[in-house]
Amino acid sequence: MNGINILLAGLAIVAATERKPRRVAMGLAGYAALVGLFLVLFGDLARSALLAIILGVTIAGASGVKHHHSGMKLAVADLALTFAGTIPFMLKQYRATAALTIAAAVLLAIAAIAAMALAAGPVLPFSERAALFALGIALLFATFYATGGAERWRRDVTARSGLFSFFMASLADIASWWPTGGLRMLDVGDVPLPLSPPLPARGAVRPDIIVIQHESVFDPRSYGLTVDERVADFLTPPGAHSGRLHVDIYGGGSWQTEFSLLTGLSSASFGPDSYFLFSKGAGRFAHSLPSELAALGYRSMLATSCRRNFLSYDAFYGGLGVEERVFSDDYPAPFDLEAFEATNSDADFFPATLGALSASLDRDPAPRFAMVLTNYNHGPHETRLVPAGTYEEERRIAESVLPDATYGEYYARLCETADSYAAFRAALLARHPERPMLIVRYGDHQPTMSRAIERAQNLRPDDPRQFETFFAIEALNFEADFEGLPERLDIAQLGTVALKAAGLPLDAVSATRLDLIEELGDRYVATPSERKRRFHRTLVEAGLIDLAPARNRPAPSPRRA
Repeated sequence: MNGINILLAGLAIVAATERKPRRVAMGLAGYAALVGLFLVLFGDLARSALLAIILGVTIAGASGVKHHHSGMKLAVADLALTFAGTIPFMLKQYRATAALTIAAAVLLAIAAIAAMALAAGPVLPFSERAALFALGIALLFATFYATGGAERWRRDVTARSGLFSFFMASLADIASWWPTGGLRMLDVGDVPLPLSPPLPARGAVRPDIIVIQHESVFDPRSYGLTVDERVADFLTPPGAHSGRLHVDIYGGGSWQTEFSLLTGLSSASFGPDSYFLFSKGAGRFAHSLPSELAALGYRSMLATSCRRNFLSYDAFYGGLGVEERVFSDDYPAPFDLEAFEATNSDADFFPATLGALSASLDRDPAPRFAMVLTNYNHGPHETRLVPAGTYEEERRIAESVLPDATYGEYYARLCETADSYAAFRAALLARHPERPMLIVRYGDHQPTMSRAIERAQNLRPDDPRQFETFFAIEALNFEADFEGLPERLDIAQLGTVALKAAGLPLDAVSATRLDLIEELGDRYVATPSERKRRFHRTLVEAGLIDLAPARNRPAPSPRRA
């Protein structure tokens, strides 16, 4: 087959797989750019066109794997994550998928070697090759801007189709991946927004605010799956304010959800830096939920199921002003760390956390903000963590609702979590019967197990519900202010809503956030809003978000840890 025929075959493959006109145009331009690149490297059209096909298939395959596990397609900026966390995570958590992916990569590499050895054709003069490469790059950028540019293509990240065209569009979106040396924020306006006036407190009560992140928990009822009364009460407690929560991630990256709750900002606003916010963002956010509560006399605490050396948790939470940081390797006996890490069971974690929280309150009775991070329902759900002989009936009923063993395991773990939380709540009230407390609970993201629901119900692979979990806000020993609070929230709004529900005063920043909720709805980053962009500019200019390169940053002020 000569070079022209191979080139035409590649163009036909792109047109057949991309389908929609905008994606077809971007895919064809991307394929032309790859052919031009290989022409410069190898000189002949036959090998260049064939290698471009192989690379395009590789990109589409890798993007499909990423979308399955994260709900988002592969972009150029993601390449930095490959060895920073993605490959080690896949090898540890999803070995079957990792093995198949590696096998496919080996086969494609063999195909590329064979193409270079066997498909050589006449070599073109370098001047012609360079001209064709320049033309391919020009076509790529022209098509990118003609089809909507960054604003349009960035919204395409969750769609399952257009795997190759999206990657090539992200290559043309230079601002999304070019190193900045500082922290990148994609939705900052040009003109600051005047802040709203601060809002006074509803009364004199200063309740403890206990935020519990339930790992990988979502509400099966959002997919029409029935749950028993215990799980229903756990997800939507009687007398509480509860509903659906939109999050930025799917399948993993819990720290991005934590970041959004703590800072009131969407992690997705930081583009390719979003995955690295706990390292790159340490000390860069001067306004946060802990800092606002500290101004009201609160003490703050982190209690997490991970070890102290996990990512940059210690430094990031310390940079937000969280004073007491308790990790799983800090819990005293009878907590058994080795046994706990075999399952991360909530039945073990909640009693240890109750002990740490109560000890902290005994040392200092000041109002407390506590962030509690569980890890029980994380995937893979092919592995059974619930002990044999427990929750067997619940597992059977779940599998009758959705005939899939991974859903049965998810639901059995969820039942254990519901019972463990109920015991924690009762023990907390028994040990502190008069302290007013606001308990804010939410799911950080859905597990990849929910793909089983997608298959069983024949849902679109980019169904927006895959980015929805749950939230519940419960008031103990005081009357919360739930008036006017929506039942659908974005994770970036949950901290502000908690302050409002607690009846606490809101400073000008949080008052502005509260005012923006109606305009933005439950899609903080995805809703086009000039006021939101201007609000971000206000935060940057006030020094509340530090985007500067590290060498230009002032030395951090000492913080208590």
